[in-house]
Order: sequence, then structure tokens, then C-alpha cells
Amino acid sequence: MENKKILIVDDESDFVELMQVRLETSGYSVLTAHNAAEAMQKVKEKPDVILLDIMMPDVDGYTLFRRLRKDCDTRSIPIIVVTAKPEMEELFQMEGVDKYLVKPVDNEELLSAIKNATDEIE
Repeated sequence: MENKKILIVDDESDFVELMQVRLETSGYSVLTAHNAAEAMQKVKEKPDVILLDIMMPDVDGYTLFRRLRKDCDTRSIPIIVVTAKPEMEELFQMEGVDKYLVKPVDNEELLSAIKNATDEIE
């Protein structure tokens, strides 16, 4: 694997740390952001995939998702929603989300979703 870069956007520090360890152990380079403002800064580093939570302070994940999709610099980055809110899956799918995973996330399912998303952009 040629060290794909994953941006994790989630306000739960414990979850971010757990995901970072899981992904780095699997050979990925990881960027983290705890809110939308940080995420907008980190996307400038051109991640290969974004893991996005919905429930965050300031700007929620849905609003951030739409902002990323409207921006010509970020619209092609695959976005995988990772959330505790299963009821919003249909809304995100209508908006064109790449994958929607419900917490707690199975490691194999997560890695498979990331691999599928990165394979599509090669």
C-alpha cells in the first residue's frame, strides 16, 4: 500500500485516537480534526479519504459534508460517514455519500470501505 492519507473528523477524542491507531496499524497516514473549522484546514493536505462524524459542535457533519461537496478542491474526495445516527443514512445517500457506517464500527468493514473508496480514485 502506498500510504494513503485518511482525515478523521470527529469531536470524540477517544474515538479519534482509536481510529488513528487502527488505521496507522493498517499502514495508513492519518490526519485528525475535531470540528469543521479544523477539517477545512486539514483538507488542504489532500487526504485520500475523509471519515466524517455527524454530531459535532459548531457545524454538524451534514453541513460540512455539503460544504466539501460544493468546493471544487474537495468534491472528489471520498467521504465515509462514521456515526452513531443510523437514521440519517438515507439523507446522506441522496447527497452522494460514498459509504455510511454506524458506530461501533467493525474494523474489517471500515478497512474494506476505505480500500473501496481509495481503489475508485486510482
